[in-house]
This record gives sequence, C-alpha cells and structure tokens, in this order.
Amino acid sequence: TLLDQVIERRPEFARASSGRTTFAFTPDPEQNFNREFTDYFVNGRQDDIAALDSPKNPGRPIGWVTKVNADSIELELDDAHALLHNGDGLCYFDLQKDLVGVAVNRAELLPLPSGERAGARGAGGTRWRIFPKDPLSSFKDLRKGTRLNRNRDMDWVRTLEKKSSERRIGLWAALTEAPDGFVLRLTDEDGYVGEASAACAKEPARDGDKALAAVREHLGRFGNTIFAPLDLHLDLAQPWFVPPSLVNALRRDAVASLEAARAAGYERPVRGTPVEPPVPYPEDTLTYLANVFNQKAHDFYAKHGVKVVGAAYESHEEEGEVSLMITKHCVRWSMSLCPKQAKGVVGVKGTIKAEPLQLVNGSEKLTLRFDCKPCEMHVVGRIKKSVLHQQAREAQAVPMKFYRTRPAPGLR
Repeated sequence: TLLDQVIERRPEFARASSGRTTFAFTPDPEQNFNREFTDYFVNGRQDDIAALDSPKNPGRPIGWVTKVNADSIELELDDAHALLHNGDGLCYFDLQKDLVGVAVNRAELLPLPSGERAGARGAGGTRWRIFPKDPLSSFKDLRKGTRLNRNRDMDWVRTLEKKSSERRIGLWAALTEAPDGFVLRLTDEDGYVGEASAACAKEPARDGDKALAAVREHLGRFGNTIFAPLDLHLDLAQPWFVPPSLVNALRRDAVASLEAARAAGYERPVRGTPVEPPVPYPEDTLTYLANVFNQKAHDFYAKHGVKVVGAAYESHEEEGEVSLMITKHCVRWSMSLCPKQAKGVVGVKGTIKAEPLQLVNGSEKLTLRFDCKPCEMHVVGRIKKSVLHQQAREAQAVPMKFYRTRPAPGLR
C-alpha cells in the first residue's frame, strides 16, 4: 500500500508487476507465540529484557473469573466486543507464579442480569461460561477474581488458514453483436487483448432489464482467474436472451485468449551485470564465527578478497572451549553484579569481581565470560560429540579444505 502511494505521486516510477493486491488479513504480532516484546538494545541497555515468569506464551489479558462451578467457569471480559470460541486456549498464573493452561471445550455467552445494559461495567461487561476440556479439580488456585489471558484464539487460527492476499489484473470487458451471434473482447490494464465469439440465434428477451442483469452477472465471474473486471460494457442493439452457458463459454475462451496474448508478449527482464571487480569484504580474515561450512560460502568470501577463511564451528577444527554465543544480554547486569553498575557507588566500587559464572543444563556446563568494553557476554563451551560425529559423516560425502594460516601466493 505504501509503495502504491509512492508510485501514484511519483510518475518517474513504474510498477514492476501487473495488477493490484488486496489483503484480507491484518498482521497482529501479539497473536503469535511471544514472551512479551522488547526492543532488545536498539535504544540502549535496558534493565530487564528477559521473560523470567514463564517460558510459555502468556497471551493477552482477556478478563477475570467471576464464579467457579462444578464443571464450568464463569468470567467477565474486559472488552464488551470480544468473543470466546470453542477450542480457545486460556491461561493464568497460580500462586507459585506457574502458568496454567485452560483449554476451552465449549464457550457460552451468558445473558446480562435484568436491568443491566451491555458495557455498563466500564470497558467491558460481557459474561461467559466456559466448560474446560480437563476436570476443574486439576486447575490449581483457580478462584473468583483470577485474571485470565488468552494465548490461543481459534478465530485467529481460522483466519491464518484462509487466503491472506490476492493479486488480480484489472480488465475491461465488452460484449458486442456479430451477424451470427456475439463477440466478447477483453482488454487488460497492460493493453493485452483477448477475444472470443460464438454463434447464437438472437431472440428478444421477455424482460429486458432482467436479461441484461443476468448477462452482466455471468460475464463478471472471473473468480478462478487472475483477472478482475473494472467495467462490463454491453453494446447490444436491444436486450437479447443470451443463455448463461453461452456467456460462460465466451468468458472462458476470451480469458484463454487473453492469457495467451500475455504469455506471447512477455519479455524476460535482462539479468543484471555483476559488479567488477567484486566489492571487497571489510575484513581479510574470518574466524569460525563467520559460520562457513560449505564450499560455496568459502568461494564467496574468497571472491570478495578474504584471504583466510576459518571453518565453521561444526567442522570440529575448534575442539577447545570457544564462544558459542555472544550476546548483549548480560546475566551479571541482570543480577546487579556488573562493575559498571557499581562505578562511583561508595563502598561498592572495586568490590565487584569478574568471577566467571556457569549455566547448568543437566550434565552440561557452559562458562560465562564477560567483555565489558563492548558490553557483551560470551557463553563458552566445547563441541559436543554428537556434532563431531555428524561432521565426520558430512565430510565423507563432501570433502572440504580450510586454511588456518594465510595461503601461499597463487594458492586458494
């Protein structure tokens, strides 16, 4: 849409493709799996960018529990226009701050109490009764006043399953008379023309307006094609009775003719000429962090002037401890153990030590090291045996050679 607006006000620009796209879908990132959003460090270091409450999707706040029955839950929604659906997923945090999911088996809209109008309770007011898929006894700490979120909206899921956009090429259709029948001429917005004719005995229509309306209706049915009618013109001496089957056949044949004309007139764009000499890469030496693990990637960097191309981590040339991840997210900062935080604080300055920390996942231990000048945290570890075995199998199929030092002149 924004590009369309630019083209409309800038005549020196032209479309690179035919037709226009219509959208039946409005993106909503909050409906996708998320642990709440952050701008990371685009606008400087933030105090807290981690979602420590739960690794699951907490969803959007939707309402609160008003009553817990033996087999159902009654709730009131924040938004009077919001709807619940069978199959929705709700959730809440129990008293231990664990996220508990509630799968909705059936949702019923409850009538408002006598004398209360919709929206009377401020922002919301709609009351619902839901029947969970699981027994209510399995939901810990679910009680009156519990806030509920929705992390699965079945209406949104069904929307994703439908066609989200559609591109159509506009055309003008003109139905005219021929001595022995009718002719349909289609002209699209790029100037291509398709035409079809059919013989037919002409009989005056009993109801002229109704007959013309029927012809227009059948003539405008371009639903299964790439075209959309901009205008339908009937150039007839008088309202004739034209069988719908004849109109449909004319339209199909004219569309086939138009598609053939477009295919014949298509000119493949000229392939761009590569820049010579190739643009030099900013560095002439790459470490394993460049993640070069196939010959094409190696050749690309060599073409652009890189002299030493280190093998990717998975090539197992780096068998010692190396940085597996380099991130601006710093555990020491989050734990208020950063020397920069203590700078200038009386009684604290100099007492914060750069002691290494570890991340422990089962039997695996990863060391954390901190590069404070660029404000980065390195997660350090050794390559796993499973990765070594995988690389060995791949190396047998596609042998590769990497240079750990600058190659001699004339070698690649």
